[in-house]
Amino acid sequence: MSSNTDGRTAIVAGPDEDGIGAALEDEGVAVTRLEEVATRPALEEAGVGSADLFVLTDVAQATSIPIARDLTDELRIVVYATDTLPEFVRGQLDLAVDPRIADANVVAEEIAGIR
Repeated sequence: MSSNTDGRTAIVAGPDEDGIGAALEDEGVAVTRLEEVATRPALEEAGVGSADLFVLTDVAQATSIPIARDLTDELRIVVYATDTLPEFVRGQLDLAVDPRIADANVVAEEIAGIR
């Protein structure tokens, strides 16, 4: 992760056609992009244990949510995707937003302040 002024960090997992990663960077958040499947080893290598946010853009990888939650209770988990989330992960999220409803810049402004 790159450095920034206040040390906030995020992991963005999945494709990012809607630009949530860039929008978070514009808010001063250091972003690590997880291109591969968000498995436990991939999340650990990406630094999930010390990240402030985990943003998932591919609900096909929804199993990464309980894994991330298991690795740290302090992590804020956000899904920014158009597809419906499986029921088993909904209670573990802090926020779910459909990109067709809210622009990446608006969402990034909101979640950049979540600690």
